[in-house]
Amino acid sequence: MNLRYKLFTAFLGLIIIPLFILGMIMFFVTYNSIEKKYSEQSEYSLKAISYSISNVFKDMDNVTDNGIATSVFHMALSADDPSKQDLTDAEQLSLNASQRNFRSLLYNHPSISYAFLYNFNGKGSSEIVSVFNKENFRTLPYDKFKGSDLYQEVMKLNGVPKWLAPHEYPELTGTEAVFTQIRLIKELSFFQNIGILVVQIKNWEFESIFRNLKIGDSNQKVSFMLVNDDGMILLDPDRQLDGQDFRSYTTKDITFKPGFQSFKTQFDGEKSILSVYHLKDYPWSLVSVTSWGTLSHEVTVFARWFVVVIFLCFLGAVIFNLFFMNRITGGIAVIVRFMRRVEDGDLTTRVEEKGNDEMTLLARGFNDLMDKINTLFNRVHVEQRRKNQAEMRVLQAQIKPHFLFNTLESINVLAVQNEGRKVSEMVYRLASILRISIQDRDEITLEEEVKHLRNYLDIQKFRFEDLFDYEIEVPEELLGCGILKLTLQPLVENSIQHGFEGIDYKGLVRVKVWEDRGNLILRIEDNGIGITPSQLSMFQYMVADSAEQKPEGNPEHGMHQERRGLGVRSVADRIRIEYGDRYGIFICASPGEGTIIQCVIPKYGQGEDHYAKGIIG
Repeated sequence: MNLRYKLFTAFLGLIIIPLFILGMIMFFVTYNSIEKKYSEQSEYSLKAISYSISNVFKDMDNVTDNGIATSVFHMALSADDPSKQDLTDAEQLSLNASQRNFRSLLYNHPSISYAFLYNFNGKGSSEIVSVFNKENFRTLPYDKFKGSDLYQEVMKLNGVPKWLAPHEYPELTGTEAVFTQIRLIKELSFFQNIGILVVQIKNWEFESIFRNLKIGDSNQKVSFMLVNDDGMILLDPDRQLDGQDFRSYTTKDITFKPGFQSFKTQFDGEKSILSVYHLKDYPWSLVSVTSWGTLSHEVTVFARWFVVVIFLCFLGAVIFNLFFMNRITGGIAVIVRFMRRVEDGDLTTRVEEKGNDEMTLLARGFNDLMDKINTLFNRVHVEQRRKNQAEMRVLQAQIKPHFLFNTLESINVLAVQNEGRKVSEMVYRLASILRISIQDRDEITLEEEVKHLRNYLDIQKFRFEDLFDYEIEVPEELLGCGILKLTLQPLVENSIQHGFEGIDYKGLVRVKVWEDRGNLILRIEDNGIGITPSQLSMFQYMVADSAEQKPEGNPEHGMHQERRGLGVRSVADRIRIEYGDRYGIFICASPGEGTIIQCVIPKYGQGEDHYAKGIIG
């Protein structure tokens, strides 16, 4: 990841993302706080509504208690003509004091809609005694009422008032949204059951209670309703959901149980807070439904502004990254690109200097550094070249006496044996070898090196006629390639002098040359006695002769010194000095299995500049 993305990521990770997380935490904490506080407010409000409704019911209980205590209902049930006991139609003078007082109480109580009595002792039209008449309302016949479960429940209450909510018993109370009180009437002297009182009150009181009481802000969308334990909506002040199933409007399974409960859910397709408070002594629950959108409006506005601020911060970060960070990171990237060109070997590269900020100072410092490196590199190059040339002369001085000594020894043996033709042939080939050796050139063509090798092998064949054979395989297209002179001959000499020592079979030396990925591979393979692992492990590059000396009693001293001191090691060191550490000699041998020496050098034409390539490599 480059510097630009790192800085941008750091800005996001250390500023934008923490700010966003903090905002989200505050948002959810506020949301939860709103729900909690509103639930507390709704609990107080529903309890207040419950208290007001209970007062309405208790007030009506007191009214009917007064009628029972003054025997108004008893007199109406025991009258000679019960059908004429309607207090709304009776003349004031025809009523006794108790009836006048109760009538005044009824008239002064605006909530009573109607009242009538079921007469247990009446027959026919006298079974229903009207106390407070109501237009367009037909009471339920006594026979049907007596067969209902409600009748049995009223009888069990034994005079305790039973309140009916709207829509619970429409056949008895009608279809209007009114509450009805029903209770057993007793004769006070003997406590004998004489009838049942049914009193229905108007819903003015309840509408006033729901209308005047709000929760929280007046702008909040809040609706109240009364629901029984079976989930039927008994009273909706807005007259929209009366008589419907409450559970069909919400996705949450609600159980109407004693106490208060509040939760957030969907109601009528809108996210809302439902608060439920169960009324004491009545099988009903007060429910408030508050739109969550109106509650969370301020928080939502805050969240929108927060998102806008975060977006503007992010946009500012992007603009800063594009216009300002590009200037910084772009300059650094240019310098890095030029540094990589230097790594690839281009020491002439320079960075353009423009501007007057720190990036310009950095570019100027880079250019000055490259100038100093070039100066030092040229100096080291010249000194290294001189050093390598001096070392090459020393190594070649080691090789030339070595060749000459071995060859002259062979000629001397043939002269003693009076082999004049062979002596002449060996002298001719020795002259060819010396001609190449004494040339003031370090490099020759591969063709000349192979010719030099053949002359050497032919001399050795004259000397050791039945000791070995040789094979040379070099492609013609590679004969013009350049090579250090005296590269193949010392390696082949190593095989003849040491590989075939003491063998009872005819040796074979194979020399093969091929090209592989821009390099020349020179392989010398023999079927001689091989090299032991301990001897092979002693082969090292660039080791001083003084560090290699062994005690005279070491039987491997002679072989090791010949192999590494003047032969194989000299060739290996020359290749490393000339071409670099990527090139050299690799030896694979096993006792009794022969030896393979593989030499790797760069492929180039004679006269081409391979020195710089070797240094860079």
